[in-house]
Amino acid sequence: MDHNEPGDTVDAIVAAWRRELPSVPTDSIGIVTRLWHIAKLLGDDRARVVRSLGADMATLDLLSTLRRSGSPYRMTTRALADASLITAGAITQRVDRAVTQGLVTRTSRAGSRAVDVELTQVGYRATDELVTAVLTHENELLDGLDARQRQHLADTLSTLLSHLVKTLDDRRPIGHVGHDRDQP
Repeated sequence: MDHNEPGDTVDAIVAAWRRELPSVPTDSIGIVTRLWHIAKLLGDDRARVVRSLGADMATLDLLSTLRRSGSPYRMTTRALADASLITAGAITQRVDRAVTQGLVTRTSRAGSRAVDVELTQVGYRATDELVTAVLTHENELLDGLDARQRQHLADTLSTLLSHLVKTLDDRRPIGHVGHDRDQP
């Protein structure tokens, strides 16, 4: 299949490596290189959309994690750090910024070291606005695929992700593209 659409130079890279290293398998290039390129494009685009709405990716991650948790939209800082795949220190920085912006409240549990973080009404509305805008935009980006292609791609990527998690012995999925596990 010819994949040489505008911006897709992967087939040329595969052909060059097949020519230069004919004994080395190159099939992975067609998949991995395209996945990296797609991930970069989508990650940069999501960050741009989020910035255009006056937020940043770290805040979106914090707010959406709380919102997905369901009512009362409250989690401990430890649970937030685990869900976001970042350190406790990084989650503290995110929470501090969100508290300052009035998006969340933070309360210490009496007789415990646990700290609860909860969406405020402002945070709840901001989360819904951000997530709706991001998901609507990203759905439009997939207009080039019909429903069957989308489902097939989602299933194939799920299979690949499961295999890679087992193969690479990393049981923690990445929160989003460009997500650094220690980024505040």
